[in-house]
Amino acid sequence: MNFLRGVMGGQSAGPQHTEAETIQKLCDRVASSTLLDDRRNAVRALKSLSKKYRLEVGIQAMEHLIHVLQTDRSDSEIIGYALDTLYNIIANDEEEEVEENSTRQSEDLGSQFTEIFIKQQENVTLLLSLLEEFDFHVRWPGVKLLTSLLKQLGPQVQQIILVSPMGVSRLMDLLADSREVIRNDGVLLLQALTRSNGAIQKIVAFENAFERLLDIITEEGNSDGGIVVEDCLLLLQNLLKNNNSNQNFFKEGSYIQRMKPWFEVGDENSGWSAQKVTNLHLMLQLVRVLVSPTNPPGATSSCQKAMFQCGLLQQLCTILMATGVPADILTETINTVSEVIRGCQVNQDYFASVNAPSNPPRPAIVVLLMSMVNERQPFVLRCAVLYCFQCFLYKNQKGQGEIVSTLLPSTIDATGNSVSAGQLLCGGLFSTDSLSNWCASVALAHALQENAIQKEQLLRVQLATNIGNPPVSLLQQCTNILSQGSKIQTRVGLLMLLCTWLSNCPIAVTHFLHNSANVPFLTGQIAENLGEEEQLVQGLCALLLGISIYFNDNSLESYMKEKLKQLIEKRIGKENFIEKLGFISKHELYSRASQKPQPNFPSPEYMIFDHEFTKLVKELEGVITKAIYKSSEEDQKEEEVKKTLEQHDSIVTHYKNMIREQDLQLEELKQQVSTLKCQNEQLQTAVTQQAAQIQQHKDQYNLLKVQLGKENQHQGPYNEGAQMNGIQPEEISRLREEIEELKSNQELLHSQLADKDSLIESLKSSQTSSDMNEQSTVAAARESEQVAELKQELAALKSELNSQSIEINRLQTEKHELLQKTEAYAKSVSVQGESETLVAAKTTDIEGRLSALLQETKELKNEVKALSEERTVIKEQLDSANSTIAILQNQKKNLELEITDSKKEQDDLLVLLADQDQKILSLKNKLKDLGHPIEEEDELESGDQEDEDDENEDGCKDQD
Repeated sequence: MNFLRGVMGGQSAGPQHTEAETIQKLCDRVASSTLLDDRRNAVRALKSLSKKYRLEVGIQAMEHLIHVLQTDRSDSEIIGYALDTLYNIIANDEEEEVEENSTRQSEDLGSQFTEIFIKQQENVTLLLSLLEEFDFHVRWPGVKLLTSLLKQLGPQVQQIILVSPMGVSRLMDLLADSREVIRNDGVLLLQALTRSNGAIQKIVAFENAFERLLDIITEEGNSDGGIVVEDCLLLLQNLLKNNNSNQNFFKEGSYIQRMKPWFEVGDENSGWSAQKVTNLHLMLQLVRVLVSPTNPPGATSSCQKAMFQCGLLQQLCTILMATGVPADILTETINTVSEVIRGCQVNQDYFASVNAPSNPPRPAIVVLLMSMVNERQPFVLRCAVLYCFQCFLYKNQKGQGEIVSTLLPSTIDATGNSVSAGQLLCGGLFSTDSLSNWCASVALAHALQENAIQKEQLLRVQLATNIGNPPVSLLQQCTNILSQGSKIQTRVGLLMLLCTWLSNCPIAVTHFLHNSANVPFLTGQIAENLGEEEQLVQGLCALLLGISIYFNDNSLESYMKEKLKQLIEKRIGKENFIEKLGFISKHELYSRASQKPQPNFPSPEYMIFDHEFTKLVKELEGVITKAIYKSSEEDQKEEEVKKTLEQHDSIVTHYKNMIREQDLQLEELKQQVSTLKCQNEQLQTAVTQQAAQIQQHKDQYNLLKVQLGKENQHQGPYNEGAQMNGIQPEEISRLREEIEELKSNQELLHSQLADKDSLIESLKSSQTSSDMNEQSTVAAARESEQVAELKQELAALKSELNSQSIEINRLQTEKHELLQKTEAYAKSVSVQGESETLVAAKTTDIEGRLSALLQETKELKNEVKALSEERTVIKEQLDSANSTIAILQNQKKNLELEITDSKKEQDDLLVLLADQDQKILSLKNKLKDLGHPIEEEDELESGDQEDEDDENEDGCKDQD
């Protein structure tokens, strides 16, 4: 309040005095008037004065306006006027501010009034509750007022909203408002609310903000939309940037797939409005937020894979190769593609396969490298292409090999029709443009990063210089250019390339030292006292010489480690050498390059250090310092330790390879054991099926034997002998076939047993040969356990086979008994004499029975064959057997019906005969009465009939 009084005191007291009195009267009316209309008119008048007389209204009316918000909530009009007045007091209207002093004063007023308003946290809570009102005149000014409070004192207001119950949820409802003005201002409010507050960002994200914002962007036309799309994209950036939880939620919610339509821009040369460029620029930045190198590696990798799977990377590459794209959009697209493919092998492989729409088509990498080494291209575009090339080679040994292979003699196109990536890099390396030299050197260094094989392969590269002169190696040509005293940027680039090339590669160090001019050149550069600009080159020369000492394998007698140290001590001095080496990390541009992988420089002269090279310097600076101060004895001890370590490593690698081989053998044996288990299970199921089938055959056999016994009891002994003579040969043949099939199954099981025995022997031999170390003994123990399990399974199979063989023997004994019975019946049949007609009749009967039995035998054969087939075949056979049973049952029923019918007919006949007898008896009695003579036989018959009738009547009485 003292500040406000001071501001008021500094203003003129002329015409302001009457306005202050007017404001005071209006405030009194708001405070004391009992009529709502009077209070409403007073608040409306305060609103009209609040813009011009902001300070006076703010000092005198703020408390009254807050009281109106608390007490008059039923009247939306007065609430709207009060909110508008508070907004005019707190907000800084930039359009009306002209002078700097007035602007500063306005900002101070806004922050001071905001501090007064939020001093009571209930005021912010009251404002949040007013936002639930649907009335436009209340909701819209409330949104604007809260947005202004967040702009003035964001952290304090954020904390109040965070602790307010359902505070963030109430604000999220603004995005669902059907009125676009409130919805759009709600987006601006959420922008201010989520700025630099991770907790609120998480709450907003879990309140379904991503879904609503993406829907708004789609409704507004994606990249072709207006300022609303820009606001939504800025809010999405607030929610996702440096917030790993929200990034993971965005990916898990499949929202990355919804970003693909943003980049469907087509090949239109016209239609790139300023708003569209801004929107697309923000969309590309949003993609980069998800795959930024500063994110956790796992989260970045999963987002990269999702972008490839949904086609987003393909869409970005289409923009990359399209025509008519603005330069800033093309540059940002290259940077975005760079981070989408960085360290992701699948995306890197896809990018290597992308071709530019030219005739003939060229790889996208070649087209981009042509822009990088072209000095007429914009600087930011060349930096973006370099970053893209670096990201393509990052942790991509396959891509590194492809780039280096384009420089080797066997892969260079003899026709010269196509330009390769290697040729472009060499062209940039030896160009007159220092920026091209630096970019080509760094790009080639990334092709060698952490790849000893490619460092050795690059030593094979030969370059043709002048006509008639012999070819020169690439390594030698780099040192030649270095010694010619070119620009600092060129020399720094070549020294970074040489340091990367020689580190961790003793063969390259030997090739470098083999040229007798290299070491004197480096020592001469380091020993000179040059200006500050040359100190960086001196430091890099010291680093290169230190690498030549540290990674020296002492294969050259004249340039052994000890001799190079003595040379440094005589010509440079150890302290001076270490001081020059320290110039690298002390350089002002070194720390800037070490922060981010992207080469982001304001101008070409700042393009000195590469990010990956700063890591190499940090790694080697300490070890080189130690190597310089070590004595020859310490070097010898270190060499001995290295040799022992190498021997130890060789032994360890030998055992590792052996363990790897044994693991492979174990895997193979496990697979064999699993297959044997499967076979064992199949055999067990086959055995159970065969046992069930044998039992079924036994039951059928016993049933047939019982049926034959019954028939033999009803018929004579001859007929029994004939039936048995007709049945037994077929039964015997069927049993023989079953026995043969069981024998074949037994032989198959014996062969499988032999295979398993051979497998056990091989396991035993591998067990004895694998006792090399502790891990091999463990593997042997596992194998012995597996062998024991196999033995148990084999023993079980053998016991099952023995039981089957016992069953077969029993069936064979039954077969012999049946044969003996058959012969006995045949002899009994031959003794009896029959007539030829009777024999013929019985023969036809036996043939009929034989045909029926043959048919049954065929069915039994089919059932036996179906033991090894699928269950469906067994079900079909069971269905056929059931059908035959049903037919027999139907026949039995028919016979029973015929018997009952015949009994009924006999009863009917007996009834008729009884009626006739009664009639005859009555007629005879009439004849007697008439005096007609009756014969004695008739009387006797009638008497007998009477006796029978009497007996029948007595029986009926007894029954009753």
